[in-house]
Amino acid sequence: MKWMQYRGFYFGLSLLIIVPGIAAMGLWGFKPAIDFTGGSLVEVTITPLPDKTVNETTVREAVEKMQVKLSSVQLLSEGAVLVKMEPIDQAKLERIKQTWRENLGEVEERRFETVGPTLGKELLMKTVTAIALAAGLILLYIAYRFRSMKFGICAVTAMLHDTLVLLGSFSLLGHFYSVEVDTLFVTALLTILSFSVHDTIVVYDRIRETKKLNPKLGFEDVVNQAVTTTLSRSINNSMTIIFMLLALFLLGGATIRWFVLALLIGTVSGTYSSTFTAAPLLVVWEKVAHKTKSI
Repeated sequence: MKWMQYRGFYFGLSLLIIVPGIAAMGLWGFKPAIDFTGGSLVEVTITPLPDKTVNETTVREAVEKMQVKLSSVQLLSEGAVLVKMEPIDQAKLERIKQTWRENLGEVEERRFETVGPTLGKELLMKTVTAIALAAGLILLYIAYRFRSMKFGICAVTAMLHDTLVLLGSFSLLGHFYSVEVDTLFVTALLTILSFSVHDTIVVYDRIRETKKLNPKLGFEDVVNQAVTTTLSRSINNSMTIIFMLLALFLLGGATIRWFVLALLIGTVSGTYSSTFTAAPLLVVWEKVAHKTKSI
């Protein structure tokens, strides 16, 4: 099948997804968790009194009576509540717990963590550095393995495609559904980058093999043939991951839900970009290089 003759459609579809995400990042940015901004995280189990109800509003009202600024309140399974707020000390936490006891019911502390804003800023810088370093090393490695810089640049461009899809998605989710970006999101982002490049290398390796076996075949036909032989493998491999992530998203705990969603979005985007972004970019590069030589 002549997959590459529809490369304009593939690029258009990518832009249709990426452009709203970029606009969202420009307009609204992200909703950072306390990992980046600094603050305190408290997880408790509240057993309500017979005439009381534990929900986001009642938990929030009880804390705000203490004049503590809240970031978010999340109801977990089995009566657990996860509260993120401005930095507090152990003494103030005890007063907050006492307020919950008076207004809601019995309180059992599960977790209490405080992250300073300096650590949050340092974590953000390390995240950006890690992504830039990974992209640079991947570019050099692929360029070396395939003896051409175009392979490395196109692979990293496809990786950037997946990064923008994931970042844009979470910018939109943060604005409309208050989904926060935390260290688990960073973990998902770096994991997806490696997955995307892994799939891209498989496609590129088949392009190289096909070109060696059919030296007289045009480059676009070589890519078409390589995509045809690797597409079913990529889809089958990705579907096993997608089914597992869907099960985790639907049945897993609330604390990992958005981490799993990030992996799910990245897996779908990575599977798509390896075949329908990285490969078409090579074809475009080859055509532009051929026209330049002809001039």
